[in-house]
Amino acid sequence: MTLQLNGETLTINDIKQFLNREDKVEVTEDAFERVKKSRQTVEDIIENKETIYGITTGFGLFSDVRIDEGEYNQLQVNLIRSHACGMGKPFSEEVALVMMVLRLNTLLKGHSGATVDLVEQLLYYINERIIPVIPQQGSLGASGDLAPLSHLALALIGEGNVFYKGEEVDSRYVLNQLNHKALELQAKEGLALINGTQAMTAQGVINYIEAEALGYQAEWIASLTHQALNGITDAYNDKVHKARNFQEQIDVAARMLDWLEGSELTTTQGEIRVQDAYTLRCIPQIHGASFQVFNYVKEKLEFEMNAANDNPLIFDEGDETLVISGGNFHGQPIAFALDFLKLGVSELANVSERRLERLVNPQLNNGLPAFLSPQPGLQSGAMIMQYAAASLVSENKTLAHPASVDSIPSSANQEDHVSMGTIASRHGYQMIENARRVLAIETIIALQAVEYKDIDKLSPKTYEKYQELRHIVPSITEDRQFHKDIEAVSQYLRDVAYMDEISLT
Repeated sequence: MTLQLNGETLTINDIKQFLNREDKVEVTEDAFERVKKSRQTVEDIIENKETIYGITTGFGLFSDVRIDEGEYNQLQVNLIRSHACGMGKPFSEEVALVMMVLRLNTLLKGHSGATVDLVEQLLYYINERIIPVIPQQGSLGASGDLAPLSHLALALIGEGNVFYKGEEVDSRYVLNQLNHKALELQAKEGLALINGTQAMTAQGVINYIEAEALGYQAEWIASLTHQALNGITDAYNDKVHKARNFQEQIDVAARMLDWLEGSELTTTQGEIRVQDAYTLRCIPQIHGASFQVFNYVKEKLEFEMNAANDNPLIFDEGDETLVISGGNFHGQPIAFALDFLKLGVSELANVSERRLERLVNPQLNNGLPAFLSPQPGLQSGAMIMQYAAASLVSENKTLAHPASVDSIPSSANQEDHVSMGTIASRHGYQMIENARRVLAIETIIALQAVEYKDIDKLSPKTYEKYQELRHIVPSITEDRQFHKDIEAVSQYLRDVAYMDEISLT
């Protein structure tokens, strides 16, 4: 399978399938033509000795410094080397790979002045899975993700390290092994590579894919908990949710009823109790609100995935060509979206922890053993798993602080407001990992709880999930190192996030 890029129509689902199937990438012919036309504009600027930012001038505060004609290409190499100031652990290989796809896609819009050679180098790296090692820290999120994207660009010119076939190696070594040439940057191309939001957006796309998956997974996990607590299904009645108008809430309620259909463990109002606690009764309202967040974030990410966000931009008006300095590299729209995503993820974890607390607390769990211990007193059972979940949700509350409310001036106050969107994306992924572990803990505890209630009375769909998960985590017959179970279930939840949606719902 191939992923066709044209600069206009890339979707998150395309990226999800690209990662899942390890697709190759192709560029459409019309996109190649746009690249060639925009490059000709750069060549004309050089020939006419015009003063254009980043082509014949320096950068940032040096935008008024004219560069000698013979040094235009060296200017771009210097830019990449000097801006490669990333620090800390590298982005995951998936994020760095998506970063290259997104950067390629924006060049294809024909507003960046890149050469065909640059486009083909990105294609080669993507398709051969030569993945730049890109440190996570060091971006302000305007003028784009300068530091991270500079590390991406370094790999293209044969400098810096890459991940290749499971190892971190020098990029020049890989190019020599493959008998492939390093890219020689031309005028404007260094700037075209690093002025943009591809680091925050790539991490944001991964965040969205895994957060959306958690939203769906939280439903079948909650359905197991619901049955373990003999929850009431009346609260999921379609009439209740249509009366409030939020489609995401309506959809969650419908899916919950679908997961619970045929269960002999659920109850109706008044049968055992009149109404459940909020963590069961309000699942459609709480989870549905997270899906509202996810839908907003998806729209903004897909806008940005197909955006021209470098500077200056080239516009072919037919009878004239415009080269305009602007600020599309500013990450504020994505910073806001990724901070918002953190709230949706945080609440999935918060409500999950409250549900699992009801399962282990003998005052709340409808007759189940305290902490689901096989021998209360001698064995602690799930006691400390709840502690661990509580720790994770508390950590998420600190990470949820919006990065986008901060700004620090840079470039001698020329770049005097920045987005911090890349910090939002990084903190967001930490929160997703934490939330996934909380949901893994609820899964382990709910699986154990339904055994006390009789698994044969589970709804058919949740019974299938029970059987599937029991291949990953065994029943609790005695105390053991539960961290291994938590990590195993968490890894399962992450793996299926990249599969087709049917595997989630």
